[in-house]
Amino acid sequence: MAEITNELMYELMKRMHADIADVKLGQRELKAEMNAMRGTMISMQQDIHNIYTTLSRHETRLDRIENRLELRELAEAQARFEPHP
Repeated sequence: MAEITNELMYELMKRMHADIADVKLGQRELKAEMNAMRGTMISMQQDIHNIYTTLSRHETRLDRIENRLELRELAEAQARFEPHP
């Protein structure tokens, strides 16, 4: 079996240090990617919220238009039965 010397231990520690530095770099890159994905998801959520708000406004306007049309149709139907001078 090989003799364990200080030089061998030093080389092993240098390799471990380099590997740990690589792992930390990978972790930083993953964090940055996750933050970018989080930002994209937040912007998508805001866009969807804006779409729902716009749809809600359109639905409200359509309801008012339908209501006015129903009132007009009702008035026209009633006018048919009323005597005209």
